[in-house]
Amino acid sequence: MVRVPTESVVYITADGNYSAITTADGEDFVVTLQLGQIERRIAEMLDGNDNRFIRIGKSLIVNRDFIAFINPTRQKVILSDCRTFRREVSASKEALKALKDLLEKEALK
Repeated sequence: MVRVPTESVVYITADGNYSAITTADGEDFVVTLQLGQIERRIAEMLDGNDNRFIRIGKSLIVNRDFIAFINPTRQKVILSDCRTFRREVSASKEALKALKDLLEKEALK
């Protein structure tokens, strides 16, 4: 059993039938759940107005609170708290472009 506060989760990656949860303090926890199962559990745990976790493509869920930089051309997103950690993860161009467009639309509201 792994208990991690949602505000500490930076991103979750898929690895077959397993998923790896990476936290702000640099810990990685491997769990025996597929990414879709984790996505459903997050939705159940958080109230409907909390959309802090975003699925990017087939193999990545990120915490929007830590998105610092998106570069669709290089297929990279940098996740950081701008003080203590910086992580670079990869995703498809299309998924990152969609993420960028979503965040830009939300910023205009």
